Amino acid sequence: MGVLDGLPAESRGWLDELDPETLEVFDRLDGVVTPRGPYGYIDNPLFKELSGGWGEAEWRATALWAQLLTLNGDVFDWPFLIQVAKRKLNWTPHQRDLLWRTTGTASVRYADTVLEIPVSAVRGLPVAEREPLVPSMTRARREMDKLPHAVAAPVVRRLDDLLAEHLAGEPAAAVHCLLPSDDAFAELLHEEYGERLGHVLPMVRHWATAIAANPSARWTKVAAERLTPEAVELIREILGRVPAYREKPRHNGYVEVVVYMEPRTADLLRGMIWTCSVIDEPWVTGLLGDVALATGTGVGGSGPNSRNERVANAALGVLDRRGGLDVVPQLARVQAKVRKKSILTKVAAILVSIGAREGLSPDQLLERTVPAFGLGFDGTRTDGGLTLSVTGAITYDGRKTIPKSVDRALLAKFRAAAAELKKALPAERFRVERALAAERVWRWRDACALYLDHPVTGGYARTLIWEVVQGPAGLPARVEGERWELTDPVGRRVGVDPETPVRLWHPLRHTADEVRRWRDHLLDAGLRQPFKQVFREVYLLTPAEEETRDHSRRFADHRLRYGQAKALLTERGWTGMSLGHWDAAGGSDQCTATKGLPGGLTVAWDFWADVHADDHTGTVAVCVSGDVRFHDERGGRVALAEVPPLLLSEALRDADLAVGVTSTGLDPEGDGDYWRSYGFGDLTESAKTRRDALTRLLPRLAIADRCALTDRFLVVRGELRTYKIHLGSGNILMEPNDAYLCIVPTGGGDRVFLPFEEDGGMLSVVLSKAFLLAADAEITDPSITHQILR
Repeated sequence: MGVLDGLPAESRGWLDELDPETLEVFDRLDGVVTPRGPYGYIDNPLFKELSGGWGEAEWRATALWAQLLTLNGDVFDWPFLIQVAKRKLNWTPHQRDLLWRTTGTASVRYADTVLEIPVSAVRGLPVAEREPLVPSMTRARREMDKLPHAVAAPVVRRLDDLLAEHLAGEPAAAVHCLLPSDDAFAELLHEEYGERLGHVLPMVRHWATAIAANPSARWTKVAAERLTPEAVELIREILGRVPAYREKPRHNGYVEVVVYMEPRTADLLRGMIWTCSVIDEPWVTGLLGDVALATGTGVGGSGPNSRNERVANAALGVLDRRGGLDVVPQLARVQAKVRKKSILTKVAAILVSIGAREGLSPDQLLERTVPAFGLGFDGTRTDGGLTLSVTGAITYDGRKTIPKSVDRALLAKFRAAAAELKKALPAERFRVERALAAERVWRWRDACALYLDHPVTGGYARTLIWEVVQGPAGLPARVEGERWELTDPVGRRVGVDPETPVRLWHPLRHTADEVRRWRDHLLDAGLRQPFKQVFREVYLLTPAEEETRDHSRRFADHRLRYGQAKALLTERGWTGMSLGHWDAAGGSDQCTATKGLPGGLTVAWDFWADVHADDHTGTVAVCVSGDVRFHDERGGRVALAEVPPLLLSEALRDADLAVGVTSTGLDPEGDGDYWRSYGFGDLTESAKTRRDALTRLLPRLAIADRCALTDRFLVVRGELRTYKIHLGSGNILMEPNDAYLCIVPTGGGDRVFLPFEEDGGMLSVVLSKAFLLAADAEITDPSITHQILR
C-alpha cells in the first residue's frame, strides 16, 4: 500500500489495528507523496492541496502515517515529523501505544526526531495515564543513548523530564534522568548532591529547561514560585564549586578529548544562575562574578576562548539585571582576566548601561566602585588580634600562625574578605596600567580620592609617578590635613590645585635626562613599581618606518613559539591569532592578530605557520611574525606618523614583549642562523632598558668587581673562565673561543631588588646566571662543569 509497503515485516501487522477512516487517509497520502520525491512533505504542493481543509481526525491519521514511515529506510523527511508534532491532537490510549512502539529501534537517519510525535502525544497527560507507556518510553530513551549527540536534543530533554516525573519517589534516579553523567561536574553533582537535588525535584526540572538565550518573564515567575530555602542553599553550594572545577580528559567513543562541561550540565547551572535573579542575598553578586570568571576564561585558565560561554553569559546577564554599583567590581574582574571577545563586548555593554544610569563613563564607574574590604588607609584591617593586609595575608599579633583561641566566626569573616581581596588585586593592577597606556586624565581631587586615598588601589597608585598635564611630575606624598603633593627626584614638593588635570607619568613624554633621574631615584629609594613605568620601554619611529610609511617591520621575521606567543598576546588584549587546523578557534597557515586602541584605531600584526617546524599533525609549534600596521574605524591603513606616539609605542611594546619572551632564539638547545642572530645580536628596546637597569644595579651587587657591561653583554669573570651573558636572550658565550654554555634557569639563586620585574623575567635570569658564574669554581652540577672544563 504505497510508501507503507516498505514497513518491516514485524511491523506490518500494526496496520490491522487501525480503523478504516485512518487507513483511508493513508491511501490518500500515498497517492500524492512518493519516496524520495522532489519536495519535502510539507512543501509538496499536492499535499498542501490535499490537507487544506483537514480536521483533527485527518491530521491525527497523518501523524500516525508519518510516524510509521520512520520505520521505512527509504523515506527521510524529519522536518515533517516536527511540524506535525506541533499540532495539538487528541489521542486514544491505543494510538499512543502504537506511536511509542515505533520508537523501539534507534535510527541514525531520523535520530531524535523519531520521538517528536510520541512525546507530543503524551506530554500533557496526567502521570497516571502515562504510566502504562513508561516501559516503552524508557526503552526509547535507551535507544537514544546509541546515537551521537542525541542526549542534548530538546525532544530527548522533554522525554527525560517526563520520565523524571514518574520517578518522584526515587529522587536520585529522577535527577539522573534530568542530568546525564556526561562530564566530571555532572558526576560530582550526582555523588555529592543527588539526594538533596531530588528533594527539590520540581525546581531541578525547571532548571533543566534553561536552554534559551535569556530567561522569559514566565520562566522567572515559575522559578520564584518553586524556590525553597533548600534550593537556595543548593544554588549557593553548587555554583560555589564552579570556580575550582577544571576540565578533565574523557573518551568520546573515538578518542580521548578534554571536556569541561556538556550542554545539559551547563544548562542546569544556567537555570540556577537565572534563579539568582529572584534571590535577594548579599552573596549572590560575588558568586556570579566567580562563575563568570571561571567559565569565561579559556581552557587552562587563559586564552582567547571560553570554557563555557553560555554559562558565563548567564552569570553576566543576571549581574546586568541586578544593575547595582556592587556588580561593577565583578565586571572589572572579568574584564581583567577573560579574553573571549564576545564576553568582553557584553561586559563593556553592561558597564555602559550601568554608567548611563549613574551619569558616568565605564572607566569612571570602575574606579568609583572598588571595594575597600574594611581596610584602612595603611592597607590593613585589625580586629580581635587579627590583621588583614592589602596583600590578602592574615596574621595574629604579627605572626602567621593563627591560634585556636581566635574567634572562629571573626576568622571566617577575615578569610572571606582576604579571598575577595586577592580576586580584586589583579583587576586593579590591570586597570591602572591600562590607564597609563591610554593617557587617562583626572582632576587632582579625583586622583587623590579614587586612587591615592583608596586602601586597595592606593597600594599601586602611591608607587607611581603622577604629572600635571604640561607641568611638573612627582611621586605622591601625603602632607598635613590629609592632602597630597608631588615630590620630584631631589625631594622638592609641589602642591597641586584640586581642579588641575593630572595623569600618570610616561617616559615617552620626557627627556632622557629626566628619565635617568627618575630611574636613579627609584633604585636609591628601593621603590618597587607594580608594573614598568619609569623603566618602561619607549618606541619612537625609526628611519626605516618613516620610509615604509604605513607598516613596521621592526618585529618581522622572528620565529616564535606559537602557543606561548598566542597566550601572551591574548593576555594583553590581542585577538585573532589562530594558526593550524586544530587550533581551538579554528585557524589555517596564516592569521592576523589585532587589538583595539583608543580613538577607534586598531593595530594588526601578521603571522604565518613555520613550515619547517611542521609536524604534519595540523598543529603549529612555531610561527613567523610579519608586519605591524594600524587601521582606522573604516579599516583603512593609517600612516605610522599619524598614529598618536604613545599608542604606537605601547602597541610596539606588546610586539617586543612577545618576541622577547617567546622567540626560539631563547631556546637553550637552539641552533641555526636565526638562533645565533637573535641569541647574540643587536638589542631590542626591552633589552636596552634591561641594560640601563643593570648599569644602575651593578655597583650595588656583591659581584660588582667581577662584572662589566658592553653594548650587548654582561661580562662576568669567574675563577675558571670569563663569560658573556647576552642581555636580550640570556644566552652565554665563554671566552676565549666564544663557546656556547647552556644553563637552564631554575628560578632560585640570589635575590636582588628589581624596581619593576618579579622573578622569572629576563633581568632576573641574567642576574642569577651572573651570580652563578662569578663563583664558577663552586658549581657542582656536572651538566655545567663538563661544558666549562672541556
